[in-house]
Amino acid sequence: MMILSAGVVVVRNENGRWEFLLLRAFRNWDFPKGEAEPGESPLETAVRETREETGLTDLEFRWGDGFAETAPYNRGTKVARYYLAESRTAEVVFAVNPQIGAPEHHEYRWVPREELERLAPARLRPVVEWATATVGA
Repeated sequence: MMILSAGVVVVRNENGRWEFLLLRAFRNWDFPKGEAEPGESPLETAVRETREETGLTDLEFRWGDGFAETAPYNRGTKVARYYLAESRTAEVVFAVNPQIGAPEHHEYRWVPREELERLAPARLRPVVEWATATVGA
């Protein structure tokens, strides 16, 4: 059975230029995401996970509810779906995940397209291309 994770590519406009939010766990960079809870739609999951992992509550889905997905990963058992939203909040707050007793991530960065393309892992390449084309970065 394929596991679907859902998350958000969060962007903010900084001095007329789009920046993208990346989160680091150990050496891995990703967008905020997680697995659905019972009864949740993928979009509801994406919003909840983004709020839980970053503290961001002002997501504006100005490009609609379109999404991009990764190819299957984690030995072909998982797919990640990402929506695109803008936030005007610059500060990210890492909350403690009660299951592990610590925040899930170690660092965050708001990065321009060039750094996003450099830091994002290969499995996120189609998502990065979709997000940057959609915002016109």
